[in-house]
Amino acid sequence: MLLKQVKMSLTFIKIANYLQKRNFGHYNSAGVILMHILITGITGRIGGNLAAQLVEQGHQVRGLVWPKDPRTEKFKGIDLELIEGSLTEFEDVQKVTHGVDVIYHLGAAFQGGGPFNDTDYFDINLRGTFHMLKAASEQDNLKQFIFASTDALYAKYPSEGMDEPIREDALPREPRGWYALSKSAGEELCNGYWRTNHLPITILRFCMVVGAGEILDFRQFYLSKLKDRPELKDLWRDEERLLLLKDMKGRSYKKHIADVRDIVHGCISALGKSDAAGQTIQLGGPRPFTWDEAIPYLSQRLDIPYQEVTLHGSPTHYEYDLTKARDLIDFDPQYDIIRMIEDAIAYREGNTIDVLPTE
Repeated sequence: MLLKQVKMSLTFIKIANYLQKRNFGHYNSAGVILMHILITGITGRIGGNLAAQLVEQGHQVRGLVWPKDPRTEKFKGIDLELIEGSLTEFEDVQKVTHGVDVIYHLGAAFQGGGPFNDTDYFDINLRGTFHMLKAASEQDNLKQFIFASTDALYAKYPSEGMDEPIREDALPREPRGWYALSKSAGEELCNGYWRTNHLPITILRFCMVVGAGEILDFRQFYLSKLKDRPELKDLWRDEERLLLLKDMKGRSYKKHIADVRDIVHGCISALGKSDAAGQTIQLGGPRPFTWDEAIPYLSQRLDIPYQEVTLHGSPTHYEYDLTKARDLIDFDPQYDIIRMIEDAIAYREGNTIDVLPTE
């Protein structure tokens, strides 16, 4: 009997050590298992806000940052670890991935930053993702690898627009340009490491993501930004106007974007979801918006007149089916175009909206 009790005690000790070693059994007040999490691209609009929320939940957060990145100033007062290095240097990647439980690989050269050339996209996005996957596969206790991809992979601007919602498992990838091509190749690397190395990878495809106050700067809302188009040149009178854009069929333009807070919510929702391993999931706002919804409202709030115009060429007219995200990771976005506009105005007026600045 004594020998049996000793064996049982040793077994319990081994289990306890196992759980402690992997950070299981440590929970916050909401019952969330606390983990050691790495974020690449931590100083970006998504990475910074994701880091802040994960730290608030009690997770131990580490970030890979470029040397002397000025955007680290936004993290004052946030308890996290920042390690300088580059995705293009494998030794830097090995160092920063050591001992973490979860990796959010958000770091990339992207079309809104830069300027970047073809070599930059290859080295940072493709070689960098390979380095991350290789280093991750060397970790004994890695629980999850989440890769940030993009809706730039879709051919979502056909000549007639898109009538049916886009589903990530139905519409094939047709990347154009080096950013989209590098992200498409990154997805293939991730899928290969999932199939070959059984690395628990989830691919999250982001739509256009709007940070603090940024919806007010959206180019396709303003005549001053589009006045060089042939059909709009005669409308410009050195006075700003908003544009209610329609296509040749008379349909209002339609676009599916997301507030950064909804994308961060999606990233956190994917955390710990074992059913999401090996899956590609599209994220977006709660619904698409149309110009005939947004422009009159924006006109009233900004006191800028608007004009209805018809544009030639391929229209903006698409939306996403978010069923997979809702079913697999309990994704529940909240910020529609009206709330984005209201919060952007509040932010520009100096009010707090719980979003870290992009810059």
